[in-house]
Amino acid sequence: MGGMRVRPIKTFTVSPALPDELQALSRLSRNLAWSWNTDASSLFERIDPEAWAATSHNALAVLQMCPEARLQALAHDPDFLDHLHRVAADFDAYLARPPRIDVPGTGGNEVIAYFSLEFALTESLPNYSGGLGVLAGDHLKSSSDLGLPLVAVGLLYHQGYFTQRLALDGWQHEEYHQIDIAAQPLTRVRDARGAPVFISVPLGDAHMRAALWRLDVGKASLILLDTALEENGELGREICGRLYGGEAQLRLRQEIVLGIGGVRALYALGMQPVVCHMNEGHSALLALERIRTLMETTGATFDEARLPVSAATVFTTHTAVAAGIDLFPPELVEQELGSYYAAMGLDAHSFIGLGRMDPHNVHEPFSMALLGLRLSATSNGVSRIHGGVSRRLWADAWPDLPEEDVPIGSITNGVHLPTWVNHEIGQLYDRAMGPGWRDNPDHAETWQHVYDIDDRELWWVHQEQRRRLIRHARDQYEASAARNGLATSDIAGLRVLDPEILTIGFARRFAGYKRATLLFRDVERLGRIVNHAERPVQFIFAGKAHPRDDGAKQMIREVQQTSLLPELRGRIVLLDHYDVGLARLLVQGCDVWLNTPLRPLEASGTSGMKAVANGALHASVMDGWWSEAYRPGAGWAIGRDRPDDSPEVQDVFDAASLYDLLEAHIAPAFYTRDAEGVPRDWIGKMKRSIATYAPVYNTGRMVREYASSAYAPAAHGWDSLTRDNLRPAREMAEWLARVRAAWPQVHVASVDDDARDEWQAGEPITVRACVQPGALTADDLCVEAVHGHAQFDTGLETDVVTRLELLPSREGVLVYGGEVRPGGGGRMGYTVRVVAHHPGLQNPLALGLVRWTA
Repeated sequence: MGGMRVRPIKTFTVSPALPDELQALSRLSRNLAWSWNTDASSLFERIDPEAWAATSHNALAVLQMCPEARLQALAHDPDFLDHLHRVAADFDAYLARPPRIDVPGTGGNEVIAYFSLEFALTESLPNYSGGLGVLAGDHLKSSSDLGLPLVAVGLLYHQGYFTQRLALDGWQHEEYHQIDIAAQPLTRVRDARGAPVFISVPLGDAHMRAALWRLDVGKASLILLDTALEENGELGREICGRLYGGEAQLRLRQEIVLGIGGVRALYALGMQPVVCHMNEGHSALLALERIRTLMETTGATFDEARLPVSAATVFTTHTAVAAGIDLFPPELVEQELGSYYAAMGLDAHSFIGLGRMDPHNVHEPFSMALLGLRLSATSNGVSRIHGGVSRRLWADAWPDLPEEDVPIGSITNGVHLPTWVNHEIGQLYDRAMGPGWRDNPDHAETWQHVYDIDDRELWWVHQEQRRRLIRHARDQYEASAARNGLATSDIAGLRVLDPEILTIGFARRFAGYKRATLLFRDVERLGRIVNHAERPVQFIFAGKAHPRDDGAKQMIREVQQTSLLPELRGRIVLLDHYDVGLARLLVQGCDVWLNTPLRPLEASGTSGMKAVANGALHASVMDGWWSEAYRPGAGWAIGRDRPDDSPEVQDVFDAASLYDLLEAHIAPAFYTRDAEGVPRDWIGKMKRSIATYAPVYNTGRMVREYASSAYAPAAHGWDSLTRDNLRPAREMAEWLARVRAAWPQVHVASVDDDARDEWQAGEPITVRACVQPGALTADDLCVEAVHGHAQFDTGLETDVVTRLELLPSREGVLVYGGEVRPGGGGRMGYTVRVVAHHPGLQNPLALGLVRWTA
């Protein structure tokens, strides 16, 4: 259509004029605590159910859109006012309750800063793409629940991540929409005089200003940087335009703003980030900015300032494959950051080497994740199996360490239960367990009361959730068909999904290793399963592919086209417009949650955790969290747990195993009912699953684990190394320089023992080692006997490390001795290593200064 578009010369935000009786709605709508309080969210839905749906559940936008007449009616509605007063009282009590966790060295303005490129807090603010953002949002919410002094830092994207639309043939199309910032519960950060606060970020030889916004998330805050300012032109709009949009240069600039700008934002707000947590490598530059700041304020060198910053930095990797790591050309890094690191006294070789497996390989690209690993004293994967995968992935960065000693541990992910548990299921939990499942979700004893819930009541509530999901899925499926031009008569004939039959969900980011199409390996057999006369089964698929991942898009298309085959039509449905809202409906309404990744490429996988907390049963390949969680009788393991299986072998075994489980175990258990029509055995499995997994795989447990094993040591490291104007850090840096210079002369000269060819388990072996320390002393070294099972093909498996004691020595040679006690049967072995030692080091092996017996 033609016609002129009139543009305003100025815009401003107008808050609704609320009657006095409704004033509490304003503050409730501006804190995202309502997003995980189902009583609060139902209050806003009650104002205008259609607006609630149209705004993707945006409490503030619902208020802004509400007509004055409706507000006046609500102000005189006793039931609504009672509801409002109850929600407001709960909110005030939540904000007032004391912290449930303490990290010494933090509190007040001394904070734990959590950096992430994306946060999924609510579907109405699409500043997320998938699991990384969902995990970040749940981490922030549980930090609020626990009263942890944590402040999150991210970017404010004005278009966010794309809205997904599938064509009739199943090909994914991406649609970007401008986010109305005025309709979001964001507060512009201002100084004491009321002026907006800005920070400056270096980009190449220039600087760019960024505005700051605050988003309140319960008792926690998320600070968002915004470069989409008029003065910054198109570049500023690009940086804060789309999440994961653009080529390498734009991605690098986003990461510069997040890491360097994020630290500057905290300082501008008067906060001291005692501990910084990098959620993936995108924010790795935060460590450089903290180092630069210490150099500037204390006069320290780079090597001196690096020590307390590294000690106080935590890095979490979510990547299980090398292809998922951001790599940047060295010349691009030099172009965008050259002036910045040169001001710290670093040349290109020194700085770019921090992001290379081999710092001396000038042809190797720059890895932001490796920079984060090298500048963090504490690093972790997101499940036990992923910790091992990560150690293997990054082993070349520590060439003198065996894989098991690569300094990457694991803290298994969790989910924020109040966000993901359905309201009605939550009410059952409230009656059976009290508020403990929300307030202290990691107390296993609390969850034992799930067995007190009446079987019939649990089954009735679960069935209602399935029916709700099917109604929504049908409506969405038909709406998508209509958008794609399908005739009304054709849409009426679709007849997809049945609200009363076994429903299995598969919803996650589409990627090749997640194997969404494994189910279709034998379409004929699958057709018999889904159309079984007495035990029919249906599947609901959903998920997005990265805009540049055509292979994943092809997989989505294959799911769509396979679902339209005559033998599967109506029993398999692919839904588009995947977001947090649809994900919530799926995990709440499915009977079984399906996960079929290629082992060991699933870092963690949290969708199954959400599903089991709602009573679904999990059926998964033994990968990610399921490899450590699975218990027989509380879900199903697909395939065989053989790490040496090739992808082709895994496909064959896993597909056959999945069909067998569906036919012989899952469907029969679901459809076996008693005289009242209740599947008692199935409900027993539901309760066992909830009681087993919910107390462990939640972010309450996860954040407590980060606090004790990562944040507390990091805060202690910061405190101990920054005292007296960094005196301990300066002394350690001097020690480290001396040790590095002398290390080439350190050798294990000889090792003797009294071992025989055959030995009794537990019987001591006396070991004696002679070490040539070069210019170092015994105080600089730790000598250890490493012993365990010895394999011809894989070498020594480290089971036990025994520190050897210094014995009387002679000039130029240090003598150490001790006992090794083999603890198991079979072929055992040992060796001796020398490790650089300093009492201030959190993990001496992370230095990579190790000498092994030749």
